[in-house]
Amino acid sequence: MTAQKVLTMGDLQQDTPVRVEVDGVPIAVVLDSNGDVHAIGDTCTHGDISLSDGFVEGDTLECWAHGSAFSLRTGRPLNLPAYEPVPVYEVTIDGDDVLIDPAVTKVVN
Repeated sequence: MTAQKVLTMGDLQQDTPVRVEVDGVPIAVVLDSNGDVHAIGDTCTHGDISLSDGFVEGDTLECWAHGSAFSLRTGRPLNLPAYEPVPVYEVTIDGDDVLIDPAVTKVVN
């Protein structure tokens, strides 16, 4: 699989998650306050809740339902009740296009 265009930079607003689906994989895309674009799995690992309906603060995305915050860089939950990470996807910016390959996840230590 190759990276696919999911949005343009103009579709993103700072600290506002956007839900996209690539080949059936739900992904939350976030433009953070530093201007970095992140892509993480859109489903909270604590419950079947869309993270793109949540809140961005710094480099975290918080699930609106139970308050688990996930690192946008690593996918790791930073507090309970979630204890399993969400996948983090490589993002490529090509001009104004935002591309993601859902088959390629970042390995973050």
